[in-house]
Amino acid sequence: MVEASRKARSDVQADRELFKATLPFGVESAKTSWWVVGSTFLMLLAALFGAALAPVWPLRLLFSILSALLMVRAFITYHDYMHNAILSRSRLAWWLFRLYAALALTPPRSWRNSHNFHHGHVGKIDAASVGAFTMMTTEMWRDASLATRIAYRVERHPLTILAGYFTIFFLSVTVLPLLRNPARHWDSLLVLLGHSTLIAALWILGGFDVAFFVVLLPMTIASMIGSYLFFAQHSFENMHVLPAETWTSRRAAMESSSYLKLNNVMRWFTGNIGYHHIHHLNVRIPFYRLPEAMEAIPELQSPVTITLSLKDIRACFRCCLWDEGLQRMVSYREYARAAAAV
Repeated sequence: MVEASRKARSDVQADRELFKATLPFGVESAKTSWWVVGSTFLMLLAALFGAALAPVWPLRLLFSILSALLMVRAFITYHDYMHNAILSRSRLAWWLFRLYAALALTPPRSWRNSHNFHHGHVGKIDAASVGAFTMMTTEMWRDASLATRIAYRVERHPLTILAGYFTIFFLSVTVLPLLRNPARHWDSLLVLLGHSTLIAALWILGGFDVAFFVVLLPMTIASMIGSYLFFAQHSFENMHVLPAETWTSRRAAMESSSYLKLNNVMRWFTGNIGYHHIHHLNVRIPFYRLPEAMEAIPELQSPVTITLSLKDIRACFRCCLWDEGLQRMVSYREYARAAAAV
């Protein structure tokens, strides 16, 4: 008992020291923030106009794909704004990101509430799955009903990720919070009205092809990328899911959050979201300072690393259940074989 208490105090002290080391990087440059936000949204608008007005469909497709990638980067700026990491006192930014929320189906209230809960509970075994993909232990899976098992498998299925525009952003982030608590999530209704009005206006004024290339296709691609990135950040080989009594913010960041190693192009489009372990340590670090923090702090330089290779993507989707005995993630098939052998 004494040893456990001493270790707990040591973990808390380590948390404080590592968080303190990140504080100098949690200071934004307003000039840099406006540059990354302004340039990203201007490029996104230009790409969307290209998708609407290009004379031939291959060009429209190209602009639409580019728009999707820029939507991912724009989402990271929105994400940082909602964490008060950038432009938190700017009224212009307030309006800009509210308009963007309608395009991206991310109502501010729903997003902030669920995402903040996720940050405070990531990697916990007994935490509710608010703002995150549900995580079950093998023991929980053994005792679960058939309906619960089906729902769990559907939620974590690759097709759910691929259909993230509908399954994640439309249903989970926007519609369900509105249905559960309309008074609290009234802004979800505004986002739904704004998003549907934009699609309808483009369809009426330019035809279905304009609505398709300007909103439907880029949102589908961007949502698929965003959904997978979020899934892979907390469901990967060599991650640890922690009991509440041993959970600390440092362990959750370093053991339950991945570092996604990307090339320079994808790192730019994804707004350094691959440095997710650092973001979980200190949400106030602007995304453009995350590489700087990792380079400067030795303790951040040995995270669990994944990539976008097919091998790593398949491995992430095979991480289905947390086995407390093995202290690692296992697949459904691996669990079934172990259960049959008992």
